[in-house]
Amino acid sequence: MKGSQTWSKRATCRVNPAVVVGHIPPELGALRELKVLYLNANNLTGNIPPELRDLRQLQRLWLSNNHLTGHIPPQLGQLGALKVLNLSMNKLDGHIPRQLGDLGALETLNLGYNKLDGPIPPELGKLTALVQLRLWNNQLSGPISSELGKLTALVILDLSNNQLSGPIPSELGHLSALKQLYLYSNQLSGHIPRQLGDLGALKTLDLSYNKLEGELSPIPVELGRLAVLEYLSLGGNELTGRVPPELGALSELRALALNNNKLTEALKN
Repeated sequence: MKGSQTWSKRATCRVNPAVVVGHIPPELGALRELKVLYLNANNLTGNIPPELRDLRQLQRLWLSNNHLTGHIPPQLGQLGALKVLNLSMNKLDGHIPRQLGDLGALETLNLGYNKLDGPIPPELGKLTALVQLRLWNNQLSGPISSELGKLTALVILDLSNNQLSGPIPSELGHLSALKQLYLYSNQLSGHIPRQLGDLGALKTLDLSYNKLEGELSPIPVELGRLAVLEYLSLGGNELTGRVPPELGALSELRALALNNNKLTEALKN
């Protein structure tokens, strides 16, 4: 690894963006007092070295926006002090390690824009301190685990642009702090759960371009209780029937997208 490095007494390693090429040296695992490691926005290639597991004081690990390949090392689950793990915008593949569910202090997990496949491990439901969970733009498949409904501190949940299937779990209605929910561009089916109407803090709800369906009341009237909702997108599904007039009570709504469905009755004044 070649490039400019800045060190401080706060046990921080920051590498200036766009000047580093090559692999991440496993020798970084010897920096036992390191609390922050920023290697984002460079030209790093190769695998993430499992030796990073030895950084037991590490609180923030940013490896985003590189060209890293291979699997996410399950050994990262041993970083008990970690609060931020950002591996987004790389070329990582394979499954999300269930061991990441052992990161009890984790507040941000961003694995977006990789080539990850397989299911979302239910063990992520143990991350009760998590505020942001971003798994967007991967090849994740299978159902959304109901265990995610235990992440009651979650503010942002982004599972968009994957291959997730099955119903939207009603347990997501337990995420009382949630402000942004992105599930668009998957293969989700079934009805929109009425429990989403319990998300009183929600500002953005995007369920577009799935296979959601329903008759008589395909759009739950409970969504009309989302008093601070600003953006609602349900376009590109298989919804039929009428648009519930309760949506007219969403006084903060700035954008409403119901296009490309089979709805037969629009909102009335």
